[in-house]
Amino acid sequence: MRDQGLGSWPVRRRRLSPAHVAFVHGGTRRTYAELDDRTRHLAAGLRSLGVVRGDRVAYLGPNDPTLLETLFATTALGGVFVPLNWRLTAPELTHIAADCGASVLVHAPALADAATTVAADGSTVLRDLVELGPPFEDMATGGGGGGAAAPAPVDAAVGLDDPAVIIYTSGTTGRPKGATLSHGNITWNCVNVLVDTDLASDEVALVCAPLFHVAALNMVSLPILMKGGTVVLTSGFDPDVALELIARHRVTVMFGVPSMFNAMAQVPAFASSDLSSLRRLLCGGAPVPLSTIRTYLDRGIPFLQGYGMTETSPGALFLGAERAADKAGSAGVASFFTDVRVVRPDGSEVGPGEKGEVVVAGPNVMRGYWNRPDATAEVMDGDWFRSGDVALVDDDGYVTIVDRMKDVIISGGENIYPAEVEDVIYGHPDVAECAVIGVPDERWGEVGRAIVVRRAGAALDERALLEHLDGRLARFKLPRSVVFADRLPRSGAGKVLKAELRAIFGARNPAAGERQNG
Repeated sequence: MRDQGLGSWPVRRRRLSPAHVAFVHGGTRRTYAELDDRTRHLAAGLRSLGVVRGDRVAYLGPNDPTLLETLFATTALGGVFVPLNWRLTAPELTHIAADCGASVLVHAPALADAATTVAADGSTVLRDLVELGPPFEDMATGGGGGGAAAPAPVDAAVGLDDPAVIIYTSGTTGRPKGATLSHGNITWNCVNVLVDTDLASDEVALVCAPLFHVAALNMVSLPILMKGGTVVLTSGFDPDVALELIARHRVTVMFGVPSMFNAMAQVPAFASSDLSSLRRLLCGGAPVPLSTIRTYLDRGIPFLQGYGMTETSPGALFLGAERAADKAGSAGVASFFTDVRVVRPDGSEVGPGEKGEVVVAGPNVMRGYWNRPDATAEVMDGDWFRSGDVALVDDDGYVTIVDRMKDVIISGGENIYPAEVEDVIYGHPDVAECAVIGVPDERWGEVGRAIVVRRAGAALDERALLEHLDGRLARFKLPRSVVFADRLPRSGAGKVLKAELRAIFGARNPAAGERQNG
């Protein structure tokens, strides 16, 4: 059987466009020919460390071309790549390393202490640490400083059903679980992206979101590399830097979560920034405030909202450019090779305007959670993945994500969807960020509480905000209290950690407008 896996992509792309630039990172530029050479050397180096089919190779570090090179080299051997959230603590990383059984850990020099701590823990089976810099470069160049001839491609006969990547969910409801994505899951997701977004071979993608997150990896980086475009990587996100890079590299596409696009729109340079090269912006990870969408549509930039999960590789729904304006706020329709339904508790499909749970089926749905058949069984209903997200469908079949089922506030028998309330709060000009949680109430059982981050220099207080909301929301949906915070806790993927907010603010009954450190 021929190699059908991700590890064969550098060889295949080299055949078509060897001189095209694959990566830009700082002052580093690498062509597809160089990517192929380095991947072959690196695969040989990993094999010399004992990596064989099925072994897990983990990567710990900020965005860098070496992450994608390690992914391709690992999967070329039939191994399984595990990108780690470098913001996690050593005990959290140790749990993941032990859970997936990684045998090799590639890590950034700044994270050497954490890597050593993980390797020293008796619960892991790590046998080799490879530090980026000279040790990694020695492997990636065959010890020849870039002059050694690349070995022949690995012939591991990897199939589309073989596991390729394990991505750990954020763990907002307990210990992180490893979603096991096959070569086929990721390949079909990339095909969906190419069909849904009309990506071209001359695309230049800015990737500021972390590559340990499934969207930055599978919705942008890998589809762009499949198509032969250029990926501009940054080690972190800075809104001013992002705007400068868009102009300098003539970026055509960027993925981000809502908070990233909000931050870019709020910097003083936004109005004068040259965004003329942008063909589209891709946004996901959380419901997107309409005010954010309109900010970019007003600049003539299609703002395309998608919806998905780690478990669906991640694409499930996508809003195409032709409906970006008139369907603003919708997550769109099912991706080309994916099926999505919105169902009642009995499994029947909802009618237009009726709320239900999103379920997804298709070749991009994960194989299951790594070593967690119990957790897998909880979310799989035959071929359908149960998302736990609430949505409604309009008369045209476009799906709007309402909220997480577990985040819905039930107040006096009425369902309150925090995302709806948050969207209205974002309409106040003095609000930079916000989140709404449910807190106990003796009369109603539960009521809403808004946690708000003011824009710099704003003097917004609770009374002014509630007056703004009055008349824009039904009375039962209005938050009963407002807490002002310095920041909102977020996961590495940029999602607001509602569980952490509930732990900090949920049991309190603060005086009006009391300021807290989020």
